Amino acid sequence: MLKITLRQMEVFAAVAAAGSTGAAAQAVGLSQSATSAALNELEAALGGPLFDRVGRRLRLGGLGHELLPRVRVLLDGARAIEHWSEEALAGATDLRIGASTTIGNYLLPRLLASYRAALPPAWQTAWTAHVRIANTQDVARQVADFALDIGLIEGPCHEAGLQVLPWLQDELVIVAGARAARAAGWLGPVVSIEALQAAPWLLRESGSGTREAILQALAPHLQGLREGIQFANSEAIKHAVAEGLGISCLSRWVVADALTAGHLVELQTPLPPLSRPLGLVVHRDKVLAPGLLRFQSFLREVAAAPMPVQAV
Repeated sequence: MLKITLRQMEVFAAVAAAGSTGAAAQAVGLSQSATSAALNELEAALGGPLFDRVGRRLRLGGLGHELLPRVRVLLDGARAIEHWSEEALAGATDLRIGASTTIGNYLLPRLLASYRAALPPAWQTAWTAHVRIANTQDVARQVADFALDIGLIEGPCHEAGLQVLPWLQDELVIVAGARAARAAGWLGPVVSIEALQAAPWLLRESGSGTREAILQALAPHLQGLREGIQFANSEAIKHAVAEGLGISCLSRWVVADALTAGHLVELQTPLPPLSRPLGLVVHRDKVLAPGLLRFQSFLREVAAAPMPVQAV
Protein backbone atom coordinates (compact mmCIF):
# COMPACT_ATOMS: atom_id res chain seq x y z
CA MET A 1 0.00 0.00 0.00
CA LEU A 2 1.06 3.59 -0.63
CA LYS A 3 2.39 5.41 2.41
CA ILE A 4 1.38 8.84 1.15
CA THR A 5 -1.91 10.29 -0.08
CA LEU A 6 -2.98 12.91 -2.58
CA ARG A 7 -4.46 14.91 0.29
CA GLN A 8 -1.05 15.06 1.99
CA MET A 9 0.56 16.22 -1.24
CA GLU A 10 -2.17 18.81 -1.74
CA VAL A 11 -1.44 20.13 1.76
CA PHE A 12 2.30 20.17 1.05
CA ALA A 13 1.81 22.19 -2.16
CA ALA A 14 -0.52 24.62 -0.37
CA VAL A 15 1.97 25.17 2.46
CA ALA A 16 4.76 25.70 -0.08
CA ALA A 17 2.66 28.39 -1.78
CA ALA A 18 1.36 30.07 1.39
CA GLY A 19 4.35 29.78 3.72
CA SER A 20 2.31 28.67 6.75
CA THR A 21 -0.10 25.94 7.76
CA GLY A 22 -2.70 28.52 8.78
CA ALA A 23 -2.91 30.09 5.32
CA ALA A 24 -2.67 26.68 3.65
CA ALA A 25 -5.56 25.38 5.74
CA GLN A 26 -7.89 27.96 4.22
CA ALA A 27 -6.74 27.03 0.71
CA VAL A 28 -7.42 23.29 1.14
CA GLY A 29 -10.52 23.56 3.32
CA LEU A 30 -9.08 21.93 6.47
CA SER A 31 -8.50 23.08 10.01
CA GLN A 32 -4.99 24.23 10.87
CA SER A 33 -4.48 21.22 13.12
CA ALA A 34 -5.55 18.82 10.36
CA THR A 35 -3.27 20.60 7.91
CA SER A 36 -0.31 20.35 10.29
CA ALA A 37 -1.08 16.68 10.92
CA ALA A 38 -1.19 15.90 7.19
CA LEU A 39 2.15 17.67 6.67
CA ASN A 40 3.74 15.83 9.61
CA GLU A 41 2.46 12.49 8.27
CA LEU A 42 3.95 13.20 4.84
CA GLU A 43 7.31 14.16 6.34
CA ALA A 44 7.31 11.01 8.46
CA ALA A 45 6.47 8.84 5.43
CA LEU A 46 9.28 10.41 3.41
CA GLY A 47 11.78 10.21 6.23
CA GLY A 48 12.73 13.85 6.62
CA PRO A 49 11.56 17.47 6.98
CA LEU A 50 10.28 19.25 3.89
CA PHE A 51 10.44 22.77 5.32
CA ASP A 52 12.78 24.88 7.38
CA ARG A 53 10.94 26.49 10.30
CA VAL A 54 11.82 30.21 10.45
CA GLY A 55 9.74 31.71 13.22
CA ARG A 56 6.14 31.20 12.16
CA ARG A 57 7.08 30.84 8.51
CA LEU A 58 7.77 27.62 6.65
CA ARG A 59 10.33 27.72 3.85
CA LEU A 60 11.04 24.85 1.51
CA GLY A 61 14.10 22.85 2.48
CA GLY A 62 16.29 20.82 0.17
CA LEU A 63 13.99 17.77 0.11
CA GLY A 64 10.96 20.02 -0.29
CA HIS A 65 12.47 21.79 -3.30
CA GLU A 66 13.07 18.44 -5.00
CA LEU A 67 9.60 17.18 -4.16
CA LEU A 68 7.48 20.19 -5.19
CA PRO A 69 7.66 19.82 -9.02
CA ARG A 70 6.84 16.11 -8.73
CA VAL A 71 3.86 16.87 -6.52
CA ARG A 72 2.57 19.49 -8.96
CA VAL A 73 2.64 16.91 -11.77
CA LEU A 74 0.69 14.39 -9.68
CA LEU A 75 -1.90 16.91 -8.50
CA ASP A 76 -2.44 18.17 -12.01
CA GLY A 77 -2.98 14.60 -13.20
CA ALA A 78 -5.45 13.97 -10.38
CA ARG A 79 -7.45 17.07 -11.34
CA ALA A 80 -7.53 15.90 -14.96
CA ILE A 81 -8.88 12.51 -13.88
CA GLU A 82 -11.61 14.21 -11.82
CA HIS A 83 -12.79 16.17 -14.87
CA TRP A 84 -12.31 13.38 -17.38
CA SER A 85 -15.71 11.69 -17.16
CA GLU A 86 -17.54 15.01 -16.88
CA GLU A 87 -15.87 16.28 -20.03
CA ALA A 88 -16.49 13.05 -21.93
CA LEU A 89 -20.18 13.08 -21.06
CA ALA A 90 -21.07 16.75 -21.19
CA GLY A 91 -18.33 18.40 -23.22
CA ALA A 92 -17.73 20.85 -20.37
CA THR A 93 -14.35 21.81 -19.13
CA ASP A 94 -12.86 24.28 -16.71
CA LEU A 95 -9.84 25.37 -18.73
CA ARG A 96 -7.27 27.66 -17.15
CA ILE A 97 -5.95 29.76 -20.02
CA GLY A 98 -3.13 32.26 -19.76
CA ALA A 99 -2.47 34.89 -22.39
CA SER A 100 0.12 37.60 -22.74
CA THR A 101 -1.39 41.06 -22.90
CA THR A 102 -1.73 41.67 -26.63
CA ILE A 103 -3.26 38.25 -27.25
CA GLY A 104 -5.42 38.42 -24.13
CA ASN A 105 -6.84 41.87 -24.80
CA TYR A 106 -7.19 41.88 -28.59
CA LEU A 107 -7.39 38.31 -29.88
CA LEU A 108 -8.48 35.90 -27.14
CA PRO A 109 -12.05 37.23 -26.59
CA ARG A 110 -12.87 36.58 -30.25
CA LEU A 111 -11.18 33.17 -30.11
CA LEU A 112 -13.19 32.12 -27.06
CA ALA A 113 -16.46 33.28 -28.62
CA SER A 114 -15.70 31.33 -31.81
CA TYR A 115 -14.66 28.25 -29.84
CA ARG A 116 -17.81 28.18 -27.73
CA ALA A 117 -20.02 28.78 -30.77
CA ALA A 118 -18.42 25.74 -32.46
CA LEU A 119 -19.34 23.42 -29.59
CA PRO A 120 -22.53 21.35 -29.81
CA PRO A 121 -25.49 23.46 -28.52
CA ALA A 122 -25.96 21.22 -25.47
CA TRP A 123 -22.36 21.87 -24.40
CA GLN A 124 -22.22 25.61 -24.89
CA THR A 125 -23.90 26.68 -21.64
CA ALA A 126 -21.80 24.22 -19.60
CA TRP A 127 -18.46 25.25 -21.05
CA THR A 128 -16.35 27.44 -18.77
CA ALA A 129 -12.82 28.82 -18.67
CA HIS A 130 -10.66 30.97 -16.40
CA VAL A 131 -8.44 33.50 -18.16
CA ARG A 132 -5.37 35.19 -16.71
CA ILE A 133 -3.69 37.99 -18.64
CA ALA A 134 -0.07 38.87 -17.83
CA ASN A 135 3.21 39.39 -19.62
CA THR A 136 4.85 36.48 -21.40
CA GLN A 137 7.28 35.77 -18.58
CA ASP A 138 4.51 35.51 -15.96
CA VAL A 139 2.27 33.37 -18.18
CA ALA A 140 5.12 30.92 -18.86
CA ARG A 141 5.94 30.73 -15.14
CA GLN A 142 2.33 29.92 -14.26
CA VAL A 143 2.19 27.17 -16.91
CA ALA A 144 5.45 25.78 -15.49
CA ASP A 145 3.86 25.75 -12.01
CA PHE A 146 0.69 24.01 -13.31
CA ALA A 147 -1.36 27.05 -12.31
CA LEU A 148 -2.44 27.30 -15.98
CA ASP A 149 -3.34 24.53 -18.45
CA ILE A 150 -2.12 26.40 -21.52
CA GLY A 151 -0.46 29.70 -22.32
CA LEU A 152 -0.72 31.86 -25.43
CA ILE A 153 2.43 33.97 -25.59
CA GLU A 154 3.94 36.62 -27.84
CA GLY A 155 7.60 36.44 -26.86
CA PRO A 156 10.40 33.94 -26.31
CA CYS A 157 9.82 31.38 -23.56
CA HIS A 158 12.67 30.88 -21.09
CA GLU A 159 10.98 28.44 -18.68
CA ALA A 160 12.42 24.95 -18.53
CA GLY A 161 10.00 22.04 -18.79
CA LEU A 162 7.59 23.70 -21.21
CA GLN A 163 6.75 22.65 -24.74
CA VAL A 164 6.48 25.64 -27.10
CA LEU A 165 4.30 25.13 -30.17
CA PRO A 166 4.47 27.66 -33.05
CA TRP A 167 1.07 29.24 -33.64
CA LEU A 168 0.49 32.56 -35.47
CA GLN A 169 2.57 35.33 -37.01
CA ASP A 170 1.72 38.77 -35.64
CA GLU A 171 2.34 41.73 -37.97
CA LEU A 172 4.19 44.62 -36.32
CA VAL A 173 3.80 48.21 -37.53
CA ILE A 174 5.66 51.41 -36.64
CA VAL A 175 3.25 54.17 -35.69
CA ALA A 176 3.27 57.82 -34.68
CA GLY A 177 0.61 60.23 -33.50
CA ALA A 178 -1.14 61.87 -36.44
CA ARG A 179 -0.41 65.43 -35.27
CA ALA A 180 3.22 64.65 -34.43
CA ALA A 181 3.80 62.93 -37.78
CA ARG A 182 2.30 65.89 -39.61
CA ALA A 183 4.51 68.34 -37.71
CA ALA A 184 7.62 66.26 -38.45
CA GLY A 185 6.78 65.99 -42.15
CA TRP A 186 6.46 62.22 -41.95
CA LEU A 187 3.15 61.89 -43.80
CA GLY A 188 3.79 60.33 -47.18
CA PRO A 189 7.59 60.17 -47.53
CA VAL A 190 9.73 57.37 -46.20
CA VAL A 191 11.00 58.17 -42.70
CA SER A 192 14.78 57.87 -42.63
CA ILE A 193 16.76 55.58 -40.37
CA GLU A 194 18.35 58.67 -38.78
CA ALA A 195 14.92 60.10 -37.93
CA LEU A 196 13.83 56.77 -36.42
CA GLN A 197 16.98 56.63 -34.30
CA ALA A 198 16.49 60.19 -33.07
CA ALA A 199 12.83 59.73 -32.08
CA PRO A 200 11.89 58.59 -28.56
CA TRP A 201 10.55 55.01 -28.60
CA LEU A 202 7.77 54.02 -26.21
CA LEU A 203 8.20 50.40 -25.13
CA ARG A 204 6.80 47.81 -22.76
CA GLU A 205 8.37 46.88 -19.43
CA SER A 206 11.10 44.27 -18.92
CA GLY A 207 9.65 40.75 -18.99
CA SER A 208 7.16 41.66 -21.69
CA GLY A 209 7.15 39.44 -24.76
CA THR A 210 6.19 42.45 -26.85
CA ARG A 211 9.27 44.37 -25.68
CA GLU A 212 11.66 41.47 -26.27
CA ALA A 213 10.25 40.65 -29.70
CA ILE A 214 10.26 44.27 -30.86
CA LEU A 215 13.81 44.93 -29.69
CA GLN A 216 14.96 41.78 -31.48
CA ALA A 217 13.18 42.88 -34.66
CA LEU A 218 14.53 46.45 -34.58
CA ALA A 219 18.06 45.84 -33.29
CA PRO A 220 19.61 44.83 -36.65
CA HIS A 221 18.35 48.05 -38.25
CA LEU A 222 18.34 50.68 -35.48
CA GLN A 223 21.51 50.47 -33.44
CA GLY A 224 21.35 52.85 -30.50
CA LEU A 225 17.58 53.06 -30.35
CA ARG A 226 16.55 55.97 -28.11
CA GLU A 227 14.19 54.66 -25.44
CA GLY A 228 11.51 56.91 -23.98
CA ILE A 229 8.79 56.10 -21.44
CA GLN A 230 8.12 52.47 -20.48
CA PHE A 231 4.53 51.30 -20.04
CA ALA A 232 2.98 48.20 -18.51
CA ASN A 233 0.59 47.57 -21.41
CA SER A 234 0.29 48.22 -25.12
CA GLU A 235 -3.00 50.10 -24.80
CA ALA A 236 -1.25 52.79 -22.76
CA ILE A 237 1.54 52.99 -25.35
CA LYS A 238 -1.01 53.43 -28.12
CA HIS A 239 -2.63 56.41 -26.37
CA ALA A 240 0.75 57.91 -25.45
CA VAL A 241 1.87 57.74 -29.09
CA ALA A 242 -1.39 59.40 -30.15
CA GLU A 243 -0.58 62.23 -27.71
CA GLY A 244 2.80 62.78 -29.36
CA LEU A 245 5.06 61.38 -26.63
CA GLY A 246 7.06 59.27 -29.09
CA ILE A 247 6.76 56.53 -31.67
CA SER A 248 6.39 52.80 -31.20
CA CYS A 249 6.26 49.43 -32.90
CA LEU A 250 3.09 47.58 -32.00
CA SER A 251 0.96 44.68 -33.15
CA ARG A 252 -1.53 45.60 -35.86
CA TRP A 253 -4.13 43.99 -33.59
CA VAL A 254 -3.45 46.75 -31.04
CA VAL A 255 -3.48 49.78 -33.33
CA ALA A 256 -6.15 48.81 -35.89
CA ASP A 257 -8.84 50.95 -34.24
CA ALA A 258 -6.60 54.02 -33.79
CA LEU A 259 -5.37 53.81 -37.40
CA THR A 260 -8.96 53.64 -38.64
CA ALA A 261 -9.97 56.59 -36.46
CA GLY A 262 -7.00 58.65 -37.65
CA HIS A 263 -5.41 59.08 -34.22
CA LEU A 264 -2.32 57.18 -35.36
CA VAL A 265 -0.54 56.89 -38.69
CA GLU A 266 1.58 53.98 -39.91
CA LEU A 267 5.03 55.25 -40.81
CA GLN A 268 6.65 54.25 -44.08
CA THR A 269 10.25 53.26 -43.34
CA PRO A 270 13.22 51.57 -45.06
CA LEU A 271 12.86 48.65 -42.65
CA PRO A 272 11.72 45.25 -43.97
CA PRO A 273 8.28 43.94 -42.96
CA LEU A 274 8.31 43.16 -39.25
CA SER A 275 6.51 40.33 -37.49
CA ARG A 276 6.85 38.12 -34.46
CA PRO A 277 5.78 34.53 -33.76
CA LEU A 278 2.99 33.81 -31.31
CA GLY A 279 3.24 30.49 -29.52
CA LEU A 280 1.32 28.03 -27.40
CA VAL A 281 2.99 26.65 -24.28
CA VAL A 282 2.04 23.60 -22.23
CA HIS A 283 3.97 21.68 -19.60
CA ARG A 284 5.79 18.65 -20.98
CA ASP A 285 4.33 16.53 -18.15
CA LYS A 286 0.80 17.92 -18.50
CA VAL A 287 -2.03 15.37 -18.68
CA LEU A 288 -3.97 16.50 -21.75
CA ALA A 289 -7.63 16.03 -20.83
CA PRO A 290 -10.25 15.97 -23.62
CA GLY A 291 -11.25 19.60 -23.14
CA LEU A 292 -7.67 20.82 -23.45
CA LEU A 293 -7.04 18.64 -26.50
CA ARG A 294 -10.20 20.02 -28.10
CA PHE A 295 -9.11 23.62 -27.44
CA GLN A 296 -5.61 22.97 -28.80
CA SER A 297 -7.12 21.50 -31.96
CA PHE A 298 -9.25 24.63 -32.37
CA LEU A 299 -6.19 26.87 -32.00
CA ARG A 300 -4.37 24.87 -34.68
CA GLU A 301 -7.35 25.41 -36.99
CA VAL A 302 -7.13 29.15 -36.31
CA ALA A 303 -3.46 29.05 -37.32
CA ALA A 304 -4.41 27.41 -40.60
CA ALA A 305 -6.93 30.18 -41.39
CA PRO A 306 -6.19 33.19 -39.12
CA MET A 307 -8.99 35.61 -38.30
CA PRO A 308 -8.59 38.99 -40.04
CA VAL A 309 -7.54 42.03 -38.07
CA GLN A 310 -10.56 44.14 -37.18
CA ALA A 311 -10.80 47.57 -35.68
CA VAL A 312 -12.91 47.53 -32.52
